[in-house]
Amino acid sequence: MQNEKALDILKTAILLERRGKAFYSQVAATTRVPEAREVFTIMAEEEQAHIDFLSEQYKSLLNNQTFSKQRLADSHANEAIVEKILNEGIKGKIEAASYEAAAIGAAINMESSAIQVYSERAAEATDLNEKELYAWLADWEQSHLKMLNEMNKQLMESIWYDNQFWPF
Repeated sequence: MQNEKALDILKTAILLERRGKAFYSQVAATTRVPEAREVFTIMAEEEQAHIDFLSEQYKSLLNNQTFSKQRLADSHANEAIVEKILNEGIKGKIEAASYEAAAIGAAINMESSAIQVYSERAAEATDLNEKELYAWLADWEQSHLKMLNEMNKQLMESIWYDNQFWPF
């Protein structure tokens, strides 16, 4: 019974990651902003890494009735690259009411949902390997959310500045 719930959570997590990868890949393929393409390509690649980890765990749980101990990658490995892209002026290249801005908003919602699922499962899991996996995923998705929120903040500030919404 416990494994059945864990398998269901893994299936849900794999689906979340597949949707994220499909979404980020589509945005990367259709954006006209090279910096946005680079950010969304990195995010799609990271979602594929999550799919791979989760699929391995699913197979292990299904076949061995246990989560396997995995060597989890650094969840902050691409932050420096993304930070560089953000600092090189992506703000001036994405309009606030553009496709890319809408994609950022949708991605914020997707990442928030994933963080909630992973955090809740990490808190309730009794298997230490499962707990570690979901805590790692929540942390990784949190880094995505932080980056997306920063991009969104830059866009909002640009709108405020362009429309003289500043209170001073």
